[in-house]
Amino acid sequence: MLLVLAQWLEHYYSAFNVVQYLTFRAILGTLTALIISLAVGPPLIRWLIQYQVGQQIRSDGPQTHLSKAGTPTMGGALILVSIAFSTLLWSDLSNRFVWIVLLATLGFGAIGGVDDYLKLTHRNSKGLTARIKYGWQSVLALLVAYVLYVTAQTPIETSLIVPLFKSVRIPLGWLFIPLTYFVIVGSSNAVNLTDGLDGLAIVPTVLIGAALAVFVYATGHVTFADYLGIPYISGVGEVVVFCGALVGAGLGFLWFNTYPAMVFMGDVGALALGAALGVLAVVVRQELVLFVMGGVFVIETLSVMLQVASFKLTGQRVLLMAPLHHHFELKGCPEPRVIVRFWIVTVMLVLIGLATLKLR
Repeated sequence: MLLVLAQWLEHYYSAFNVVQYLTFRAILGTLTALIISLAVGPPLIRWLIQYQVGQQIRSDGPQTHLSKAGTPTMGGALILVSIAFSTLLWSDLSNRFVWIVLLATLGFGAIGGVDDYLKLTHRNSKGLTARIKYGWQSVLALLVAYVLYVTAQTPIETSLIVPLFKSVRIPLGWLFIPLTYFVIVGSSNAVNLTDGLDGLAIVPTVLIGAALAVFVYATGHVTFADYLGIPYISGVGEVVVFCGALVGAGLGFLWFNTYPAMVFMGDVGALALGAALGVLAVVVRQELVLFVMGGVFVIETLSVMLQVASFKLTGQRVLLMAPLHHHFELKGCPEPRVIVRFWIVTVMLVLIGLATLKLR
């Protein structure tokens, strides 16, 4: 939006040329989203408290969580508003990748918002049935995958890139669609499962989003892409503004979500942010790197799958409670310690993911 204005003003004052630079707009996008989050957060929290939009706590969960009952939820709406406004303000709105990533994020946020609303109106922690929730997630993920497939301008946009191997690029053809579907839906639900402690999900999301911004910028820059041995995809670099907005909005939300949380993200935020990470990884062809950097999300998801499978097959639980962070809590590990240690693990995994840029 402001890019067009800056291009017009550049004819009268050359200093506006700086707005053309992606890095500059990414920085402004980050700051804009952060400022919006910090400014809108307090009145939003007061509004949620006034209308009793409070979290419903599972009765079978850790007893320390019972004191959190009634804490405002659906704070993820704050993240989505900040991301959307900042992205629309600083991005080139003629870029297809910007619209695909943004609309996918908002679409999954809408699914999460309905889920949160039903939980609040019914005063329980169930919300949408699993079949309906996954059904709508599937429809949206398949739509995103199809759009990316039919609008691909080069074969590399639908090929599987294997990290550490410069020349290994596997053409997927129509298999690109199911792969993209599993990445988006899997990432969305993985972040949602991890969002169980104060700040546990948002910090890994911000860290991974920042790392993906590096991949986005390099992939969209022909010189850097050639030097690093990664695929060059024309136009994808513009998505770095969205990445910056995600980071800024996430940090702003963390201001209110850090332990002890003043507001919870809710499914409206968790499903959306997970989907955003999935779509970002797909557009830069780094699904396997996302699997590494999002290791905490992967382990949390696997812990739930293992718990369910073990109980159905043997009648025994392998963990005291799933997801994994609750197991550590019930083992006596204080919540802040669990949170920070998961953050540290994510930092290590993100650095490993970034290292794959050079190790080829």
